[in-house]
Amino acid sequence: MMFGIKTIGKFLRLFRRKEDGGPSIEFVLVFMPFMVITVSGFELGLLMTRHVMMERGVDIAVRDVRLNTGVPIDETEFKRMVCNGAGLLGDDCMTKVRLEMVSVNMWDQSSVGASAMPREASCTDVAQPFLPARNFVNGTPNEMMIVRACGLFTPMLPEFALGYFLSRMRTDGFYPLVSTTAFVMEPV
Repeated sequence: MMFGIKTIGKFLRLFRRKEDGGPSIEFVLVFMPFMVITVSGFELGLLMTRHVMMERGVDIAVRDVRLNTGVPIDETEFKRMVCNGAGLLGDDCMTKVRLEMVSVNMWDQSSVGASAMPREASCTDVAQPFLPARNFVNGTPNEMMIVRACGLFTPMLPEFALGYFLSRMRTDGFYPLVSTTAFVMEPV
């Protein structure tokens, strides 16, 4: 019994004196957190770029709608304008983005009922991408409108770092990005 304890003690003393694996230990301890931070930075950069481009697309489409008051617009045409203005949202932008547009009466404080914008954004159901818009109503001249676009996107690396958490925000593996803006329809 004593022999085993002495052998283990001698081995541990030799192990403590040797410095052969020093850099390997440092590499193992530092490499993984460094990679997680680096990959999360790229993922967050892609997320922010997508969000800014979706905001840009919504702003460009709203400008066209606001200035062409006499022409009614449907959701498909508005979505096409958003996707063309955004540019970076991908080829499947028309199926991944869902729009809502409602009018708001600025003089009526009770306009928070059925005609108001719901609190939660309505994103596309990936299983049924061609569902109609939840609320999409054309405005009249001098009317205040609120537009909200919700797009679904996949993370760059869905099983690593920030992408792991983004892919689990919903059950289908996508994460939502929401863009909201308000405008007044120009008079004819």
